[in-house]
Amino acid sequence: MKLFSDLTQNIDYMKSRFPLEQSFDIIGRSIAIGQTKGYLLFIDGFAKDDVMVHVMRAIQTCENQAQNSVSYLISAIIPYLEADPVDQFDQLEAALLSGSLLLLIEGQTQAIVIDARQYPARNPEESDIEKVAGGSKDSFVETIVFNTALIRRRVRDRNLTFEMKTVGRSSKTDVCLGYIKGRADEKFVKELRRKIESIDVDSLIMAEKSLEELLLKKHWFNPLPQMKYTQRPDSAASYLYEGHVLILVDTAPSVMVTPATLFYYMQFAEDYNREPIVGTYYKLARFLAAFVALFLTPTWLLLAENNHHLPEIFRFIGAKEEIGIPLLIQFLILEFGFDILKMSATHTPSYMGGAFGIIGGLLLGEFAIRVGFFVPETIFYMSVAVVSAYCIPSEDLTAAVRLFRLFMLIATGLLGIYGYLGSLAVILILLFTTRTMDPKRPYLWPLIPFHAKALSNLLFRKKVTKSAANQEKIS
Repeated sequence: MKLFSDLTQNIDYMKSRFPLEQSFDIIGRSIAIGQTKGYLLFIDGFAKDDVMVHVMRAIQTCENQAQNSVSYLISAIIPYLEADPVDQFDQLEAALLSGSLLLLIEGQTQAIVIDARQYPARNPEESDIEKVAGGSKDSFVETIVFNTALIRRRVRDRNLTFEMKTVGRSSKTDVCLGYIKGRADEKFVKELRRKIESIDVDSLIMAEKSLEELLLKKHWFNPLPQMKYTQRPDSAASYLYEGHVLILVDTAPSVMVTPATLFYYMQFAEDYNREPIVGTYYKLARFLAAFVALFLTPTWLLLAENNHHLPEIFRFIGAKEEIGIPLLIQFLILEFGFDILKMSATHTPSYMGGAFGIIGGLLLGEFAIRVGFFVPETIFYMSVAVVSAYCIPSEDLTAAVRLFRLFMLIATGLLGIYGYLGSLAVILILLFTTRTMDPKRPYLWPLIPFHAKALSNLLFRKKVTKSAANQEKIS
């Protein structure tokens, strides 16, 4: 719907669309533009006070009718770069809700949108999840413009593009596509853009997580992550150079990276802040830890319950003492117990967190053994598996490994070797059938299909000169 030339009609329409009289933070003020009436509309808390003072001072200096046209005000009067004419009410509403200033003028069928918004934001601080001993200590915040600036500081490429979209009928959440033209696959970018524009939802309640669920069509029983998250601008910049596409959502302190194969969830910035040999060791140790986290307890349970079939040299495997609770039940109690301790520690005040972890991890386990609730072996092997899982950089992949381990434990405890092999087959089927957002990029790439150079770059920490020269483009 187009604006009216009558200022009163425009004001009445905006009052019918917004609770100007009831909501204290939606402010409308009449203003004189020379001999012409004007109306300034904005949301308190978003507008920069100093910018508003300069704008009002400038437009109040107009003296004749010729200076009151929208084009003249923008080009010669308003001392602010981000000022644009708008002639549609729906565009005005979207601009107001996003924090811009609106200037309505008597006799004009266009309004001026002044993008002088300033969102409340915290300073970029080191991420709690992706901490590194060396390297930069900044991370993304909840303001999308700050996040794009953090990336542009590292990627000074003229082909770096950020496309802004709006998702949500009520929330009107800003969603941004970031990619480098010429490096990212143009067809994939086009398809991703189409998917975002076709989303029809009332709001993105949980920001980037809600958007991920709307973009990905996956089975509920598949816990494998298909969208990688990072809170580090340097990591996001490296993915851009490799040809990935970033998705930024306003109010989210992390960035989504796509397409992401299984091996990318094992990458960590700390590997590249060390010497190549040390970084390679960290990478390989992390992959070993992932295997231990998944297979240690189910394998030990299988061998412990079939101890009599083992060669003499492996007869030490198994419980040294017998209690009334089966090993499977012990493992299941420990699985849920560790998760309960983790959730409790998350909701515990920070000044008590360390003490709570010590009490939960040591005292409870010690007393459980003394009262005969667990054998020491189950606590030991479960503790090793849990600690190994925390070596995985991605929390989403860690959760998937935990669920797979639980599934293998139950199947092995109930069906023995057949359950172990059957559950392993189910996990492999899920790995082979899971897809990334790019249909051309399999989930197990570069292992399947095999790509020696790309797999080598993911498994080994190369020198910067060599890795830059051999950098694999996703497209």
